[in-house]
Amino acid sequence: MLKFASYMSRELPLIEECLRSHVSQLNPYVLPTAQHVLKAGGKRLRPLLTILCARALGYRANDVYPLACSLELLHSATLLHDDILDGAELRRGQPAAHTLFGATYTILAGDVLLALANTMVAAYGKPSLTACLSDAILRTASGEIEEIARIRDVDLTMDGYLDIIIGKTACLIQSACRAGALLAEAPAALQDAAADYGMNLGVAFQLVDDALDYTSPKEVSGKPKGSDIREGKLTLPLIFYLESLSPAAREGFTKAFKENTVPEVELEAALTAVASGGFADRTRAMASSYLDKARQSLDGFPDSEETELLLAALEGMAKRDK
Repeated sequence: MLKFASYMSRELPLIEECLRSHVSQLNPYVLPTAQHVLKAGGKRLRPLLTILCARALGYRANDVYPLACSLELLHSATLLHDDILDGAELRRGQPAAHTLFGATYTILAGDVLLALANTMVAAYGKPSLTACLSDAILRTASGEIEEIARIRDVDLTMDGYLDIIIGKTACLIQSACRAGALLAEAPAALQDAAADYGMNLGVAFQLVDDALDYTSPKEVSGKPKGSDIREGKLTLPLIFYLESLSPAAREGFTKAFKENTVPEVELEAALTAVASGGFADRTRAMASSYLDKARQSLDGFPDSEETELLLAALEGMAKRDK
């Protein structure tokens, strides 16, 4: 992990400068909202994955950064929109953009970031890259819509839950990895391997995120613990918990949950039960199985520093606490 941290320390300033230079050219009425979401920070996982996949597959030119940053701008746009849909007041420990600038400005700023991301990718003149980003936007938005449609749906199955997290999270991470392979003009088999790595990493990322919502304190995660259950989202830890209840207890809780009438004391009890009952840990164990699949996807990658770092990223994902 020391090598990964060292690599990130070299790349992150270049990623941040690329983001800053492109966003600074936006309309001054859009700029404050766009800068706010970017200044909130983040792991910059998606651009880093694009860079690592491109370089692992032999690409050495420095023009990788706009492509990599286009994925981060797309991600930032979804965050602006998501916080409005969820009614979230915090993002990474800072006020959510819509609480400062209003919903209208924030929605339109998100649209501008989507357009900027498309413009940056189109500049490469590679239809395959444009198609990759467009597919990421399509599938991410569809996943978000599906999640909204299934709010408080107590009949949500494991397969339904996985469909949601693949759409809203994993597809964008998959596209970040495929974009790097496309830029490197890697053989089709390696493009697919990069995409498989990203998909499995993305599923694991969201599984860990959903587990942390029940276990990570606000001071660490930057958002209130239990946000998902309060917003009516049936994520995997809650699904596991409901399966553990007696039929009568499950029926009582799910009826109130569906109607959004669960008393606060019962919500707090459920939060405690999910964490203490091992249901968050079971979710993290499932994430580990996807990380194993991601690891196997790299078997055909050339031996390189970047391939080693892609493997190291899996270790970091398994251990993350925010």
